[in-house]
Amino acid sequence: MDYAISILLSGISVGGQYALIAIGYTMVYGILRLINFAHGDVFMAAGLMLIYLSASMPLQIALPLMIILTVVLGFAIERVAYKPLRTAPRMSVMISAIGVSYLLQNTATYVTGGQPMNFPTIPGLSSVVEIGGARVTWVTVLTPFLVIVLVIALTQLINQTKIGMAMRAVAKDFETSQLMGIKINTVISIAFVIGSLLAAVGAMLYFTNYPYVTPTAGAMPGLKAFVAAVFGGIGSIPGAVIGAFIIGICENIIKALPFDGATNFVDAFTFVLLIVILVAKPTGLFGEKATDKV
Repeated sequence: MDYAISILLSGISVGGQYALIAIGYTMVYGILRLINFAHGDVFMAAGLMLIYLSASMPLQIALPLMIILTVVLGFAIERVAYKPLRTAPRMSVMISAIGVSYLLQNTATYVTGGQPMNFPTIPGLSSVVEIGGARVTWVTVLTPFLVIVLVIALTQLINQTKIGMAMRAVAKDFETSQLMGIKINTVISIAFVIGSLLAAVGAMLYFTNYPYVTPTAGAMPGLKAFVAAVFGGIGSIPGAVIGAFIIGICENIIKALPFDGATNFVDAFTFVLLIVILVAKPTGLFGEKATDKV
């Protein structure tokens, strides 16, 4: 029973970390109809930045500075790599996104020499607590609550503020919103800023449990977060969060299966799930069926 509780809590925690990345994917897609393939690498860059910052300054300064620098990175990527391609074919924007992804990975390889870097210990998050007889770290317990708070705050921002109204309008009809005087570039930049902020928080939580950061450390979590966004219905924030929690819990259950090599199928399960949901319900659990305008 203790082991089952530990597996469930770990699954919820990992799912929450995927959710923070998945929200960035789903927000950008909802507005631009663009899959930002560089988003997982922004997540990786946040982890590396905290490693280098914490080596030269106190952690209480390094943490907020890492979040600020990650937000600046996300903003810069949007302005440099995506804004000039607003009117370009979608394929061109997708290629640009892939290029940014490889640029971040190769820059990280150059800076680190390709070696795994030790993530700093964040006081409190790495401490062990006992719940129902199971011993887990505080980050495992706090992650789902933090995700819920952030999602509620984001939902309030989107539903109750002027910028949120503009984001909903742009997501509904990009061209008409532009004609109505909405500052499209500002709205898109804010979506990237929010996504980068959540990716920075997700990196802090994720690398506390997986304390090594490599140049490719963002690739698999980024892909799984993308699958979560598609599973829940890309463009739907609640859908992305629910999809991420489902994937996180299922992954940890598979790891606990009583046969050798079960962990080898964890990543495969995520992508099999993607195929199944695309075949059964292409718009995802909460996605809306859309028709292209002629």
